[in-house]
Amino acid sequence: MKTIDNFNFSGKRAVIRVDFNVPLDEQFNVTDKTRIHAALATIKKILNEGGSVVLMSHLGRPKDGPTDKYSLKHIVKTVSDELGVPVKFAADCIAEEAYQLSAGLKAGEVLLLENLRFYKEEEKGDEAFAEKLSKHGNFYVNDAFGTAHRAHASTTIIAKYFDGDHKCLGYVMAGEVASINKVMNNSEKPFTAIIGGAKVSDKILIIEQLMSKADNIIIGGGMAFTFVKAMGGHIGKSLCEEDRVEIAKELLQKAKTKGVNLYIPTDAVIADNFANEANKKTIGIMNIPDGWMGLDIGPETIKKYDEVIRSSKTILWNGPMGVFEMSSFEQGTKAAAHSIAEATKTGAYSLIGGGDSVAAVNKYNMASQVSYVSTGGGALLEYIENGSLPGVKAVTD
Repeated sequence: MKTIDNFNFSGKRAVIRVDFNVPLDEQFNVTDKTRIHAALATIKKILNEGGSVVLMSHLGRPKDGPTDKYSLKHIVKTVSDELGVPVKFAADCIAEEAYQLSAGLKAGEVLLLENLRFYKEEEKGDEAFAEKLSKHGNFYVNDAFGTAHRAHASTTIIAKYFDGDHKCLGYVMAGEVASINKVMNNSEKPFTAIIGGAKVSDKILIIEQLMSKADNIIIGGGMAFTFVKAMGGHIGKSLCEEDRVEIAKELLQKAKTKGVNLYIPTDAVIADNFANEANKKTIGIMNIPDGWMGLDIGPETIKKYDEVIRSSKTILWNGPMGVFEMSSFEQGTKAAAHSIAEATKTGAYSLIGGGDSVAAVNKYNMASQVSYVSTGGGALLEYIENGSLPGVKAVTD
């Protein structure tokens, strides 16, 4: 797998697909710089070796072409400040002016192209558009893991226009791929996967993949109640995907057949309303009364999950244990984060992926206490489900 460390960039003009899809406030200030920080090492290596850089990204989901709200011009100052280098800006990614700017770059200089998604051809994976983008550099670097599961023009198709000696993965992409491969293909046992979130339907394929890899699969979040229903429990008005109950039964049986420990919560914190101030109580998860809903795992489950997690050598976490955005129902998610941090401290390898799981470790200031925090939730899941991603294959095959 060729990464940025395999090349020297002296005299090269690298066109880098970054993921600068960052949140902005109403005054267009960047409110979370995580994705910009993630890309700095790749950009700086190229600049430090005497190369120049053309950055391309999307921002948001513009529907009808150029929209001020989604213009990358709003982040130019932030990127400049974080890089410590003035960043030039091209107001249209494939206009003549953009080509003049990229062609005129000197060693150590940086150009940011306008939002790629202002052209519908980007998401369509249009070859002609990809070829136009390729003309901005003589080397292609993909460092946008969060979009690597899409066969878009800038993430996948563009790689066709560079030979194997002029394309590679950046540090973000290489780190993501290495961490997933470590967990899925070279995991030290016992390997525990913690899968939460609202819907079983979102996680069926990942659970099936994990059946042949993991020793333990821990289930939490709203999706747990579909399993409880499948086991014959009474779930009140808890979240349940009725059309997935049979699949949940099949997964329970498959785990038995394969000798995988599939842990379902035994107790839950329930509420009479979906609100932080709702009346709440703890109850056995098989007997939730009518009119009540489960919004977090209970203390008995937290204790059991803690034991399993702490005894693990490899941990994958995707999805919260409850409605952790509400302080009344965050204990399960907070406890899981703490257990993972403790296991990591004693030598386990922990990979955190998925927007909500990442938000949770950040909320509880535990990102530095786990092994790796993935920048791409959907991409991570798809990589685990399929064994690769279009944006990775295009550069490495």
